[in-house]
Amino acid sequence: MVVRLGQKIKQKAKLLRKQGYSYGQISKKLNVAKSTLYQWTKNIRNKYKFDKIHWIKKIQPLAIQAIKRKKEIKIKKIIEDTKKEIKKIKINNDMKKAILSILYLAEGNKVKGVLQFANTDPKMILLFITLLRSCYQLDESKFRIRLHLHYYHQARRTKQFWSELLKIPTNQFLKTYWKSRGKEKTFRKNFGGICFVKYNSVYLKEKIVQYGYIFTEKITGKINVPVA
Repeated sequence: MVVRLGQKIKQKAKLLRKQGYSYGQISKKLNVAKSTLYQWTKNIRNKYKFDKIHWIKKIQPLAIQAIKRKKEIKIKKIIEDTKKEIKKIKINNDMKKAILSILYLAEGNKVKGVLQFANTDPKMILLFITLLRSCYQLDESKFRIRLHLHYYHQARRTKQFWSELLKIPTNQFLKTYWKSRGKEKTFRKNFGGICFVKYNSVYLKEKIVQYGYIFTEKITGKINVPVA
């Protein structure tokens, strides 16, 4: 009778293992030591492990693709809604000056020296120089461009890209600065390095900076905080 009972428990343990139950779960159900269960079921293919491997190889990539498509649909909807909102905005010269000043406060030189704006994103550089030309009368010969590049950039090609994008001839580009290649320091690669746009006018720099500060006060209210 004891032998039959033992055989029944053993068969039950094997069945549960095939169904994907862990040794801990089976041990609790049948009140059998894990070491004994292992000896009984070590040659049984664990359904859970098989399913997990199958999921990783087959199902997981499909799930990732589905999540990616869902995210793309959301972003597309956001873009469509945003385009409708922006169509309603009337952009006049005062608004352009305000946008320019806030952009400059974020990424421009605010201390001693001439007007200087730097960024790695071509869209931001183009936005800055487009607003600058639109808002103020400029002497185009006062523009200077300085590029900070990494070892993987092609200097001539990169310089030509910025020249065509910004409509500034390459003879107004300063000597390229090559950033040292650290052995341990990691960085994210970018397309055009860091582009510094300089315009030789202290007055214009101060005008844009002060415009930004005063415009900020108009929105937030005047508060006693140190200027960065």
